[in-house]
Amino acid sequence: MARTDPMARTDPDPADDPYAAFDPMEQFQGVAGDLRDPYPAFWEKRDRTPVEHTAWGAYVVYPYELVSQVLRDHTTFCSGSIRELMSVVMGPYPLVGMDEPEHRRLRSLVAQAFRAKTLAHWDAELVLPVVDEMIDRFAHRGRAELVREFTYRYPVQVIAEILGLPRSDHPFFHPRALAVTNVAARPEEGIAASRELRDYFAGIVAERRRRPGADLISELTQATLAGERLGDEEIFSFLRLLLPAGAETTYRATGNFLYGLLTHPDQLAALRADRSLMPQAVEEAIRWETPLLITSRQATRDVTLAGVEIPAGADVVPNLGSANHDPTRWERPDEFDIFREPRPHLAFGAGPHMCLGMHLARMEMATAVGRLLDRCPNLRPDPRRWEADDPHIHGERFRAPTSLPVVFDPA
Repeated sequence: MARTDPMARTDPDPADDPYAAFDPMEQFQGVAGDLRDPYPAFWEKRDRTPVEHTAWGAYVVYPYELVSQVLRDHTTFCSGSIRELMSVVMGPYPLVGMDEPEHRRLRSLVAQAFRAKTLAHWDAELVLPVVDEMIDRFAHRGRAELVREFTYRYPVQVIAEILGLPRSDHPFFHPRALAVTNVAARPEEGIAASRELRDYFAGIVAERRRRPGADLISELTQATLAGERLGDEEIFSFLRLLLPAGAETTYRATGNFLYGLLTHPDQLAALRADRSLMPQAVEEAIRWETPLLITSRQATRDVTLAGVEIPAGADVVPNLGSANHDPTRWERPDEFDIFREPRPHLAFGAGPHMCLGMHLARMEMATAVGRLLDRCPNLRPDPRRWEADDPHIHGERFRAPTSLPVVFDPA
């Protein structure tokens, strides 16, 4: 894969870059501030108001079965509300906000680049080298703070490698990708970042159409379905979705996974000793602390859900975090337990909009944690900093740990 590109930007001067002061670690705190544990409130909602008509007009859905029903019934609950919000920063073709039949067409074209064979190639040739390079920076020290030094940084580098973007451009596109994701809180910055990313991708897409390589952008420019190819604006929209989504949710999910292991040393030891537990451990981590707690739909007609009448056009909010802690589906659902029998969860959604990158996210989480255990023997919480820093998972909508200070036997 090419590591340079004639259309690529050079590193922006921090003094001139409007995103230089952007603090990604403080994103998405929401009005609830440092919300550590939303799950007790979800228990009460599931029992008393499984479909809640909120003061702001939306209908929030809490139980697993009802959330699954909403996500799978795309004719009654469409994605129009997501499209209305995200098209501002992702262009006219945001895959997450499209409905059938145009969603099926675009997803079928894009999905060609996420074949199982391709994922296996990415793991060995792209993901593992990036993870090892990140660990190289602290393996000799015997200590690290894994959020800022590892989980936050490596997923965007993986996505960049997969897309074939030059490493020299990371300081440009990483903060802009996060600004796009944070558009609801900081709209002017998000919209400006979206325009800059579109202009950035325009030159690269044009070059890959002329000279395709082995990267994902080249795959997108060449993908065909019944003789039809993706248009440039469709590719730009998908890239402005993939770059922040791949960086944001995977870093949060990996951090949550590590927090679960570090705070349950018996399970950490079991996984260290038996890596065949990794797939179920990954699934449990994603279920236990879903990185994005909610999504959005819109009722296309008057509908009754759990006895609540929902009018056509109303916003419907499936609460994924609540659904994944439903005691009718899991015993002790609020506990992290990699030994529990795996059951399908809703962290990646369900139905036609199930996350296209879910297998990539699983692979990145497994590779990152597996290599940490390989290369950082006796990985464990740093007792001094754990007491001083008070690490914990927090967030009202997006969940991730505040910090992960660890010690280990140095390489």
